[in-house]
Amino acid sequence: MILVEPEIRAAFARRLRVTVLRQFVEQAQAAVKLRGDVSVLLTGNRQIRRWNRDFRGKNKATDVLSFPAMPVEGMPSALAGDLAISVETAEEQAAGQGHALAEELKVLVLHGLLHLAGYDHETDDGTMARVERRLRVKLGLKAGLTERALGEPVKMGGKKKAGSSHSTQAKRRLEGSTRETG
Repeated sequence: MILVEPEIRAAFARRLRVTVLRQFVEQAQAAVKLRGDVSVLLTGNRQIRRWNRDFRGKNKATDVLSFPAMPVEGMPSALAGDLAISVETAEEQAAGQGHALAEELKVLVLHGLLHLAGYDHETDDGTMARVERRLRVKLGLKAGLTERALGEPVKMGGKKKAGSSHSTQAKRRLEGSTRETG
């Protein structure tokens, strides 16, 4: 499910392709092999800064935050987690990379999904960067967020494929298990 805050919808109406992004989320989630429902909130810098401060202790806007679902013992979970993406930051990053906002949103979705799947570029030995690079090429994306953050050269992705594609969240957020993905 993709949710768009009203002020973001109004400001970016002509450049947000929610149906295309929804299809990409499904395609990328299958590529990551992440099971369960994922919600994506398209928000602005003010809200994402508040969450980044509240859950990570970093008083600055960021591009994407991931909120993995908290497992409940003895119960299968239908939830993988939530992503919150700042469209304002995504637009700035897209301009800096020389590609469209839609492309940057896809890059951020892939990166956030990898975090929901348990990858963490801040603590691993480059595993997330390697997986992100492989999936970026498979999904036809031009740039990977981890590669950009690490200053690695970015090779062009393959052909774009046609799209096929709270209560526990509130508790988890309060416990601060949020991951910054950028």
